[in-house]
Order: sequence, then structure tokens, then C-alpha cells
Amino acid sequence: MSVMTDNRKANSRSRRRLAAHLALGVLLFAAFGNAALAGPPEQVKRIYERIAGVPPSAQDMQAMLAAMQNAGGGQNGLLAAAAYVTACQGTVCNAPTFYNVTLKNLVIPWTNRDQTVFAPLNDYAATVIGMVREDLPFNTLLSDDILYTVNSPGLPAPSNSSNAHYATAEANGVDLSATLTRTTQSGTYGTPTAATAGVLTTYGAESAFFINGTNRAMFRFTMINHFCNDMPTLMDPTRPSDRIRQDVSRSPGGDARIFLNNCVGCHSGMDPMVQAFAYYNFAGTAGAVTNTGTMQYTPGQVQPKYLINAANFPFGFVTPDDSWSNRWRSGPNTVLGWSNALPGSGNGAKSLGMELESSATFAQCQVTKVFQAVCFRAPVSAADIATVGNITSSFTSGGYHLKTVFQQSAAACPGS
Repeated sequence: MSVMTDNRKANSRSRRRLAAHLALGVLLFAAFGNAALAGPPEQVKRIYERIAGVPPSAQDMQAMLAAMQNAGGGQNGLLAAAAYVTACQGTVCNAPTFYNVTLKNLVIPWTNRDQTVFAPLNDYAATVIGMVREDLPFNTLLSDDILYTVNSPGLPAPSNSSNAHYATAEANGVDLSATLTRTTQSGTYGTPTAATAGVLTTYGAESAFFINGTNRAMFRFTMINHFCNDMPTLMDPTRPSDRIRQDVSRSPGGDARIFLNNCVGCHSGMDPMVQAFAYYNFAGTAGAVTNTGTMQYTPGQVQPKYLINAANFPFGFVTPDDSWSNRWRSGPNTVLGWSNALPGSGNGAKSLGMELESSATFAQCQVTKVFQAVCFRAPVSAADIATVGNITSSFTSGGYHLKTVFQQSAAACPGS
């Protein structure tokens, strides 16, 4: 009797295990199989969540399905559904969280050296969000005299010596999708229009990348943020070294080979371009994530930081002004796609910003970042690389509208 009872118990346990495995299989199919079999309701839900970061309401679902149907379905329908998510009428946006969360979380890491999202809102991030909301050409990001402030009562005035205006707006939970107002850096901060260079000359950027140091940080983090490359991947030891400053030792540790095979690869291209920032400084105190202090611009006067450590190599380059030259227009870094419509040299940050934002790599980098943020994966497969290439072509030929890039990226990975 006990043997029969044990057998029945064993059989019962086996059936329970089988049922559990079947249930798990159903759940896994629901989780992964549905992505390949998603219909319009699942697709619009996913598009909304990927762009807005939150689930859609029933009203949003209905509106997106209607937009999809009116556009004839297919890829046009997916694009119409994505366009609904990013759309605004006056101060009312269909998905405020796209501007308050998705965009802000994408941009805040660009504004600090730690590349962390856990930093206060600043004018750099607000300006990017405002440009996307108003659908302004993104290829003016590094050169325009532009600034977005927050139009909300009780905020400190925007200032070239404090981030309080933006940090307070964030602490108060102000809706950025409804309150950002376009203005100019020249009018708000007093920076001469010719010395403004888009987000490069915002308080957020200057406090992070012009504080202390030699101003090379501004160039390096611009490469990271807007070229999707750090300096080691841009090294080119074949460029002339005559514009490398005195502070760079030609024989670090007593070994000249280190300079010739390593240091020169970055500095020969970087130093001639960083000269564009020769009149800029941020005088302040470094903090854990953000820095406090005042932006400085001294036209005609090279900042002392450009002349420090002259004894490291007295025969090195002495910076006389803010003229710059792009020596990466020759050699391996021609693959970055520099514009033939520009001379490749100039004076000051504005003209350098135009040089950078007009390159093919700048456009491709913005599209790649958006695709990864929306699709939750890097474009490494052949299909994804082709998709990013197509979106980049559309981005550059269609007026550099980053909002459209969000729509096209979401339509490219809707779960079908």
C-alpha cells in the first residue's frame, strides 16, 4: 500500500512540475513571442512607452490607432502613431513625459564629467529640450546664440553666475514641456553674440568643462557627446605637432617614444582646435557633481590656463589668440565627414561649433543615441545599422529635426 501511495505522490509531483513548465513556457512566449506577432494595439502601446517612458492612456491608444489607420497602416501608420506622442499644441503636449523625462535623461549626462543622469537640470539640457520641442534644426546646436529659460513664477532669474534658475524649476516640478521659453545667451548672460556657441557656451557646459584645467575637456566631452568617440579612437599621430602647447612634455617619464607614439596622436589634432576656446574660463569651485562660479569671456586676452606649465617644453606652442585649425580634414579622420562648404579654420568657439555640427559624424551620433534610447539596444546588427543609416540620411536631408528621429526610431522597433 505504501508503495502505491508513494507512486501516486511521485506522479502528482511530476504532473505539477509539467504544469509549471508549461505555464512558464506560456509566459515566455507571451513575453518574447508576442514581440514578433504584435498587432496595432501592441505596436502603438510600445511606441508610446518607448518615447514617453510611461504607458499610454486609453484615449492616447485610440488616438494613435486612428492616426495609424488614417495614414494607411504599415510604416506610414507607425510613423503617424509616433508623431502623435511627440506632438504639442501651444503649451499642451500629448506626452509631457517625453520632454520632462525621456529627453532630460538623455541629455543630462552630456552636461557633466561624470556623465551621470543624477545631476540638476541646467541651461544646456533645457536648451536641447526646447530645440527638440520647437523642432529647430539640430545642426545649430553648437553655434547658435540660443538659450531656453523656464517661464514659471517664483524662480530665480537666469544668471551667468548661478544654476539656481534651472535647479529650482526642477525642484518645483515645473513642466518643461509647457514652460520653456526661447531667448538668447547674449541677451540673458551678456555674452557677445559672436562669442556664443550653442550649448558649448551655456552655464552647464562651461561650469563642467571650462573650470580649471586647460579647456581641453570641452573638446574631449564634445567628441564624446556629439561625435560618439573619445580621444583614443580619434588619435592620429600623422598630423604635425607644431601647435601642441608648452604644457605637454615631449618626453614624459624621460621617454620621447611615449610622446611620439601616444600623446602626439591626440594633441596634434586637438590643440589646434581647442585654441578656439582661448578667451573662455569658468571661475568657480568644483563640487561633487556640479560646479559653482561665474562664466568668463575675455575677448582679445588669452586665458592664463593656456600658458601654464611652460617649462614642460619651452619650445612648444604659445597661444596668441583664438584662431583654430582642423587638421583632421587630412589623414585618417577625414572619415568623420567634414563639410566642404566650410574652410576648416576660423576664430572662436562659434565657427568651431559650426565645423563640428556640420560633419557627417555629428549627425550619425545624434541618430545613434536616439535609436539606442528608444529601442533599448545599440545598433549592432546589419538591420539596425542599415536603419540608423537611413534615419541619418533623412535627418540630414530633412532639416536636422531630432523630434523626427525619435519618431522614426520608435517606428523602427514597434515589436513587429
